[in-house]
Amino acid sequence: MERKLEIITENCPQNHKCPAVNVCPVGALSQNEFEAPKIDYEKCIRCGKCSNFCPKKALVLK
Repeated sequence: MERKLEIITENCPQNHKCPAVNVCPVGALSQNEFEAPKIDYEKCIRCGKCSNFCPKKALVLK
């Protein structure tokens, strides 16, 4: 079974620029203003870098 990246919006403070957006090696994460990040599943390679980097553990690779 292939893993999938999920966003737990309750864990995301949404009051700042998401630091995990910048660590994605393929640009699969984007953010509009201070909203929770959006995932482009067509680009996501499920490497886990963003989930490891997220300080609030709002990005989870399951």
